[in-house]
Amino acid sequence: MEVNPNSQQPTGSSVVPNALGNVQRPGEYLRQIRVAQKLELKDVAAALNMPIKTLTALEQDDYKSLPEATFIKGYYRSYAKFLKTDATAIIQRFDEIYANDTGLLPNHALNNSPIKIMGKLPGSNSDRKKKWLKRIVIALVVLVLISIAVLSIQNWSANKDDATAPQTAQSDVEVLSLENANTLSGDQLVLNFNRPTSVHIVDSTGKVLATGRQTSTLTLNGESPFQIRLDDAAAVSLTLNQEPIALSPYTVNGKADFRLSR
Repeated sequence: MEVNPNSQQPTGSSVVPNALGNVQRPGEYLRQIRVAQKLELKDVAAALNMPIKTLTALEQDDYKSLPEATFIKGYYRSYAKFLKTDATAIIQRFDEIYANDTGLLPNHALNNSPIKIMGKLPGSNSDRKKKWLKRIVIALVVLVLISIAVLSIQNWSANKDDATAPQTAQSDVEVLSLENANTLSGDQLVLNFNRPTSVHIVDSTGKVLATGRQTSTLTLNGESPFQIRLDDAAAVSLTLNQEPIALSPYTVNGKADFRLSR
């Protein structure tokens, strides 16, 4: 016969208690039911997969030898279920006496509990947040590097275009029959441009004096009359033998195509 110093009833009693007494402790109450059911402590421990040391401390209401209150309540529920008794009164009585026995609240967490709180295990929310933060920082760095690379390529392309633009402007127009222009007889045409436009000029002999897109001043010598075509007449000022020629009478829809003689 087992003897529990916390027992409030004769240890030799084999009568199963009907309910938890007003002064009876939870562990003693469960121990009496076990004894009444003629169950050995080791058999109960094996059935509940619980160490005999833990089960003994539970029956003796030795809460300082047990883990935190949450687990003790779980032990009581499992033990009561195994003995086919209601755990409600047991848990209620435990809440009443636990603080008096330990000086702690029933929902405390002991620092030296054999079962630790699983709050900082690998893969916890804190670790996952750190991993995501690290990934976000890496993504931002990659985006910044890509933006810098794109801007560098754009600037390089723009500089390359600027470097080749003057050469293109100079080579885009084809000026013909200007060799030894100072010694040529005939009439002189001077065209000044305020913006690029295409021109096509032929003299009376059929020589093409200039054709193509032009941006700078053209000085041409040939025999009048001249056949002149300007894609943007407003972009050009024209003189014949140093006499200004108005282009508006020859302009239709912004283009001028006319014959000019002295």
